[in-house]
Amino acid sequence: MAIAVLVGVLLLLVLRQPLSDWLWPDTRGQQLRADAAQALAEGRLTALDGRGARELYEAALALDPDRPDAREGLARVGEAALAKARADLAARRYADAHAALALARELAVPRARTDALARELREREAADAGIDELLAKAGAARAAGRYDGAPDSALALYQRVLELQPARNEALEGREDTLADLLQLARADLERGELAAAAAIVRRAQAVDAGHVDLPDTLDALARAVERRRANADAALRRSRLAAALAGYRAVLAAAPDDADAARGILRVGGAYARRSERLSSDFDFDGAAAALRIAESLAPDASATSAARQHLQRARRAQARLGGELPTAERRRRLAELLRDAAEAESRGDLLSPPGESAYDRLRAARAIAPQDRRVRAASARLLPAARACFDRELRGNRLQRARECLDARQVLEGESAGWREDRRRLAQRWMAVGDERLGAGEVAAAQAALASARALDPDAPGLDEFAERLRAARSAAEP
Repeated sequence: MAIAVLVGVLLLLVLRQPLSDWLWPDTRGQQLRADAAQALAEGRLTALDGRGARELYEAALALDPDRPDAREGLARVGEAALAKARADLAARRYADAHAALALARELAVPRARTDALARELREREAADAGIDELLAKAGAARAAGRYDGAPDSALALYQRVLELQPARNEALEGREDTLADLLQLARADLERGELAAAAAIVRRAQAVDAGHVDLPDTLDALARAVERRRANADAALRRSRLAAALAGYRAVLAAAPDDADAARGILRVGGAYARRSERLSSDFDFDGAAAALRIAESLAPDASATSAARQHLQRARRAQARLGGELPTAERRRRLAELLRDAAEAESRGDLLSPPGESAYDRLRAARAIAPQDRRVRAASARLLPAARACFDRELRGNRLQRARECLDARQVLEGESAGWREDRRRLAQRWMAVGDERLGAGEVAAAQAALASARALDPDAPGLDEFAERLRAARSAAEP
């Protein structure tokens, strides 16, 4: 019994306020209105901590919207704010007067009264600020080329005058001329290729006067410059000038953050760095492969090409260790000579790229794992390159696309990402799209999807790839129940 009584007392203590609010719902509202009246009497019209008269009356009104007391209290707060604005104006506390006037407007004090006080406030500020002096300083700043970016710059001073006297003609003309000067600087930045600086000026001019007469021409010039920089980046990417392509796409995004083509371009650069990492791994240039992979991971961390490059680098390191990385020097030399001899024999038999594991190419790849910079290894690579090219052409003509991809990969190891290799890579991607189109026409959506994946892995920028992907998405949607 004693425990039950103790628990009951504790429950009453803990639940006293909720029970009070449930049994006597107006108790909380009365307290809020009383606190609000006290805050109003003490001049605490508004407060960030919620203890101002405005916030307390609003809380009471939210609790019981049908009672007029809180609404009338808010009206009294508005009147008090207007009175405070007048007092602050008389005392030349202009910042406080602006804040109190803003509060009066928010609390729906009649507009005629707030507008009248606002006019009086501007006139008094203008008289104290010395409009003529501000205009003179603005003119001097403009003449000195200090157009913007500081409180004493021409644009800032003209804006200050217009806040005080919105119809002041000298300030309106001065601001227009200053914006014209700034936009001229923006066009000069565009001629120098400084897109980000030009875009920042254009955005500033739009914020100040979106209807300025020079804005349309400058916006057109900016759009053309952005398009040129993006096109140059595309061209650099096609030529495998990856650093230049990346810099170009980043310059576009600095000027136009919403440019989707530039964002996709950066992902394509990431894919190209991943493919470069694979090629360097195949050449057992592990430092270069790791550096290219780091860039790919920073640009396209979730791309399948990045994951494939990471795995390829790991396999290449294991292969080098297995094929001779841990062998003594004499044994490495003996193994290298044996592999080169086997490669020459396979070459003499005509087994250039097949059978797997026994071909001249496979023997040479093992030799490259042991000594990638050896002059004999490089000479053998040069001899095999024509065979790899012929293999690709032969397999492509026979529509044996998987085998053609193997020949193309061999070429990448032997000759690098040359212009001819890039052209053939695109040819193979387009052939895969043709296969996918045929499978899609036959209703074989899964086979068409696999063909699309093969084409995209070869060349993400192949013409028609996006259109084919869209058709495939539409076909999948139509096939869903």
